[in-house]
Amino acid sequence: MSKQQRGLGKGLGALLGDADLSQIRKPVEYVHKSVVSTETDTDRNTADIMLIPIEMIEPNPFQPRMSFDNDSLEELADSIRSLGLIQPVTVRRKSPDRYQIISGERRFRACRMAGMEEIPAYIRDANDQGMLEMAIVENIQREDLDPIEVAMSYERLIEECHLTQEQMAMRVGKKRASVTNYLRLLKLPAKVQHDLKVGLLSVGHAKVLLSVENPQVQEQLCDLVIKGGLSVRQLEDKVRKLLAAPEQENGLVQDLPEHYSRVLDIVGKYFENNISLKRTSAGKGTMTIHFSSDEEVRKFLKVLEDSNI
Repeated sequence: MSKQQRGLGKGLGALLGDADLSQIRKPVEYVHKSVVSTETDTDRNTADIMLIPIEMIEPNPFQPRMSFDNDSLEELADSIRSLGLIQPVTVRRKSPDRYQIISGERRFRACRMAGMEEIPAYIRDANDQGMLEMAIVENIQREDLDPIEVAMSYERLIEECHLTQEQMAMRVGKKRASVTNYLRLLKLPAKVQHDLKVGLLSVGHAKVLLSVENPQVQEQLCDLVIKGGLSVRQLEDKVRKLLAAPEQENGLVQDLPEHYSRVLDIVGKYFENNISLKRTSAGKGTMTIHFSSDEEVRKFLKVLEDSNI
């Protein structure tokens, strides 16, 4: 039986009223990014986001995912029409006027459905791995990056440069817990990511929203913050009052101490990071591991036995 997500009390609707944020939310625009052309751009940074005409992009023939749910794609297309594409795709250059999807084919298909003429993308060159890593790290050091851009850069280092979170934290000179907190921002709904990206919401607000599991409630609380101009402390108070469950079940989750994050990183790599940990301010909590096969459990057991734990 699937776990039913617990929402907030009826008071939330009354607090929100008939909030209309259509005049506040605008599609994300990559105004400082260049549109690629058929000319070779030798000065282009592989960590930069470029706007590519969508007719110059083709799907990856080796894409393991063969079917895409049309209803889900249409929902994503609707989000892109209203908010823009929050997370760019990654492509590789095949020729001066052709690019091929490396990751983000679902987003690419939704962009076509949304009628976009240009799509923001990272262009992955077939260059030395170390050069790519240096380019991304250099990009992270820029002061004009918004929190979502920082989080996406961290994610690129993990996925494209094959680094663990601990290795990445050392590369960028950040604490492991700080890196983890940024990566968690990418789990927020698109509307919340948009508001964080354009400065309508702070990282402090986002951390509080991450303590609520229901994405729809996260969006409603985000709207409440924007409409009411709530501070982080005020948002925390609202969440405490509106949560119907006891504190130990669904109370606000404090930032995890670093040794907790290390446990998640070490154990999670054996289960494709499909592991979660909930901890109350009193230090009590639960750890949940989801595995996809018996083989995953056997491999983890072997590691424990070989370590004489």
